[in-house]
Amino acid sequence: MEVESLRNKNDKSPMENPQSTSDAARVLRNRRKWKNICFVIIGVLVFIVVLFVILAFTVFKAKRPVTTIDDVSLRDLKVSVDLARFQVLLNATLDVDISIKNPNKVGFKFKDSNTQLNYRGQQVGEVPIPAGKISADKTVPMNLTLTVMADRLISDSKFFSDVTSGELPLSSKTEIPGKVSVLNMFRISVVSSSSCDFTVFLSNSSVGDQNCKYKTKF
Repeated sequence: MEVESLRNKNDKSPMENPQSTSDAARVLRNRRKWKNICFVIIGVLVFIVVLFVILAFTVFKAKRPVTTIDDVSLRDLKVSVDLARFQVLLNATLDVDISIKNPNKVGFKFKDSNTQLNYRGQQVGEVPIPAGKISADKTVPMNLTLTVMADRLISDSKFFSDVTSGELPLSSKTEIPGKVSVLNMFRISVVSSSSCDFTVFLSNSSVGDQNCKYKTKF
């Protein structure tokens, strides 16, 4: 009888142990709760990533900064011809006004660069452009002063004939490398360049026949 009594105690159904049933139900509820929380977190993260991608390719899509040469003027010009020595002495200073436009919705940081002055493909002048930053949708004007390196002009065989004709063909070139940061996640390298061909008329110390080209590459 005692053995049968012990067997009956051990064979009680789960329903006769409410504490065990309550613990199992609590564990199940906690698992479901954490699953729901994980699904919500994953859903929010996916939404944020999709939103960032949409903004990166629409509102914050990287656009091309444009460097424009607005004006080239002659500040100072002194020319003298030594026919006996078949030599030309020249002192010239040019004012070059450029502007850098940033059409992006974020800032554009550019590195140290320069503007070069060329005569028939040979560099005869240079002025540095210090590094800086242009805010979103802003245009920054710059006034540069270029001094012609006369010693480099004299060595060119065509220089004497150009001076005697009264027209000096020159060109300027500006190349500005920088980066556009999209949503502080993507950094896109950009190089904005501009070049202008123009003529310095020695008879009246003026600049004319300007032809400029602009280019931007990622």
